[in-house]
Parts: sequence; structure tokens; C-alpha cells
Amino acid sequence: MARPAALLPNRDSKTFMKISKVFFLVILVALTTCSGGSAVREKSVPRETGPPSTLQSPGAHVDVTQIASLAKGHVGASAVVLETGETVASLNAQDHFPMQSVYKLPISMAVMKQVDAGKINLDQKVAVTKGDFVRVGQYSPIRDRNPNGTEITVSELLRFAISESDGTASDVLMKLAGGRIPVQMYVTDLAVTDMIVLNTERELGQDWQVQYRNSATPEAAIALLRALHEKRGLSESSQALLLKYMIESTPGTKRIKGLLPTGTIVAHKTGTSGTEKGITAATNDIGIITLPNGKHLAIAVFVSDSPADEATREGVIAKIAKAAWDAVSGKQ
Repeated sequence: MARPAALLPNRDSKTFMKISKVFFLVILVALTTCSGGSAVREKSVPRETGPPSTLQSPGAHVDVTQIASLAKGHVGASAVVLETGETVASLNAQDHFPMQSVYKLPISMAVMKQVDAGKINLDQKVAVTKGDFVRVGQYSPIRDRNPNGTEITVSELLRFAISESDGTASDVLMKLAGGRIPVQMYVTDLAVTDMIVLNTERELGQDWQVQYRNSATPEAAIALLRALHEKRGLSESSQALLLKYMIESTPGTKRIKGLLPTGTIVAHKTGTSGTEKGITAATNDIGIITLPNGKHLAIAVFVSDSPADEATREGVIAKIAKAAWDAVSGKQ
């Protein structure tokens, strides 16, 4: 529908789009925080997009339904060769899943954009106070090693958030980036739809249902990984630092990396929830696998609302990654 000219006197389209984005994001935050998350799924409910075993691209050739069934929960996956756009596997790829710590990647990318703009310096020290700490039970080496608070460089905050999945580091980075709205605007500017960065780690630790608000589809996760790979909105040095921290990541060694050949380079970010009444809300891993021919396979696997044990949940992710690897490697 055409925009009535009378509504926008003396404003160009770029200004209008920026205002519209801010307005939309403010409304989104208001709706999700004031109405208990009614604007976003409270559970990882599948969309009605056809049978879950249907692969959603003509080039797709790996059916991972049987693997996913082992989790006895809701599983979503997408795997795409970035250089060719070939979809290797797709399962519930447009359904929303709670991201948990996967969302530390877009937060860190938003911070790096400000580093590139000269607004933040990687070497500058940032105060981390007791008020920034996530609760006991949420993972935070920064809190555990510095019970009275500390000062830490931006570069180290990024390393803690990405390589160690430190919840306190993530919250400080979000604050450094300007809060949830600037982070969400950054994601939106990358044309990554269906990814919502809304709550802090501290908020996630206070209410079980809050984690479902910070959601993403597997397709959105792939879009974010593609943006990182293509250096959209990031300088080469910023991309390289984030990829370095992702490759050095210590959590989730039995997920995407679990069944791949020794020495395979995987730049990834995990996400894991707690377990309540025998159900684990999120066991996730997204990443970029370097293939033997030098190309790159972006993969995202979300395992949600599963009663299975950790070994099974992580095994589902590892087996899907291995199936995608085998399918692509077999063509080389």
C-alpha cells in the first residue's frame, strides 16, 4: 500500500524507516514485558507449515526426522552451504525455539558494530558490579572469580560471553550496546527476521517462561550466521575476533562438533536451559563448519521441551550435524 504523502511532510524514506523500526521495537518490548510474553510464543509451538519430515528446499536431501524423534520433544534444524545457498537439511525450520545463550552471538555482534564505529574500544575497561551478576546457578565465571565485582576489557567480556557462555558478561555487553532495543534493531537491520532478543540473562534466571520470549527460528539463526560469514555490518577484524572466540568455545563439545572428524573447524554458539519437572526447555547449537573443500556449512539445531537426558539431546544435535556433513562431503 502506498504511503500517504501528507503523513510525512519533509521527511525522506530512510528517516521514516528508522522511526518505524524504533516504534515497532518499543511496542514489541511493551507487549512482551507487560502482558507476560503474549506477543511471543510462551512455548516452542510448531507452525503449521506442513509435515515436519518435509524438507523445505528443492536442494535438500537429508531427512533428519528419525534422528530428531529421539529427543521426544520439539526439534528444529537447518543446514545450508553458504557459498551455494544449497539447503542440506531442514526440519521445523520456521518454528520458534527459545535461544537461551545462542542470543549472546547477536548481542556480541551488535557490540562489535559499535567498536567498528569507534563508539566502543576493545581495550576499554568496563566495571562489572554485584548488581550485574546473574543468580547463583546460572553460569558465570566472572561472578565466581570476582565476588565483589571487577573491571574487565570489552574484548575479555566478549570472550567470556562467546567462548565460555558467561551470563554476566552477556548482560554487561547488552548494557554496553545500549540495551535490548539497539540490539534488536541491529538484528533487524541485518534482515534477520524471526529472531527476538528481549530479555537479559538475569531475567531468564528469574522466570522459567521468560526464556521462550528470546526466540529464533532455525532459518533466522542461519540468516545470522550468513551475515557474520559475509561480514555484513562488521569489519573484517571484528568478524575474525568473533569467529576466533566461537572456534575456541568450550561448551557443547558433544553437539555440532561431537561426531565430526577430528580437527574440523567449527565456529559455534550453544544455548542450554535448566530442567523443570523433567523437561529441558532448550539444548541448542548453531555454527559454521568449514568443509574439506574450503566451503562453509551453516547449521542450527534447536532441541526444545525434551524429556530426554543430556546425552540424548546432545546426540541428536551431533547426529544431525554429522548427517549434513556426510551428505555434503559425499558430493565433493
